[in-house]
Amino acid sequence: MKLTVIGGTGRIGSQVVAKLKAAGHDPVAAAPSTGVDLITGTGIDQAVAGVDVVVNLANSPTFDESSLDFFRTSMNNLVAAGDRAGVKHQVVLSIVGVDRVPQLDYYRAKTLQEELLRQGPTPYSIVRATQFFEFMDSVMSWSADDTTVRLPATRLQPMAAADVVDAVVGVAVGAPLQGIRNIAGPDVLPLDEIGRMTLIARHDDRIVVTDETAGMFAAITGDELVAGPDAHLAPTHYRDWLGTNR
Repeated sequence: MKLTVIGGTGRIGSQVVAKLKAAGHDPVAAAPSTGVDLITGTGIDQAVAGVDVVVNLANSPTFDESSLDFFRTSMNNLVAAGDRAGVKHQVVLSIVGVDRVPQLDYYRAKTLQEELLRQGPTPYSIVRATQFFEFMDSVMSWSADDTTVRLPATRLQPMAAADVVDAVVGVAVGAPLQGIRNIAGPDVLPLDEIGRMTLIARHDDRIVVTDETAGMFAAITGDELVAGPDAHLAPTHYRDWLGTNR
């Protein structure tokens, strides 16, 4: 099977490309570094010509309101190019609960991306993943200083990037879902507790202060980012992942 992986040189995309190759498929990585610009449209037609599946892992360079324009333009350009090329399946990686958090600009932008894909002419699949283990250090840095890390007790169900890769590959080589597949880690954990576990594993002597106003996830007060009972649960636990990624 021939596939184009948009964002194929990034954290998830490069692993998706490698796993598809290992499984005997023919993936092509498309990114600005390979001459593909989702906003201007440059190189998109060439990138999707003759492929069966397009896997869209591209991310906005910002998380503010301008991300709406990025996903609107990039999705419209990619859907139109895929239609011209006769692509049989378009796959997008999104976020669990993305349509339940309209107060966050980036989540509204990803919801718009999903809707544009659904409205398009090509059979599609949406893979919604929870927050990645690999991003937890960045999340903590938003509200940290030399002695403390301030985090809300927002409930998350994070998962390893490698498990996200497996799920994306599985959907990409299968029949279009014409819907959403939710994927999540095996454990639901408050963000402040995730922070404490992380600092202990890193031998970091800062303390975590529970602060319901700290950081982006302070805007989320319920279980909006926790996967429902229909989710496919990944095998990797955060504590085990920490033990091998210190």
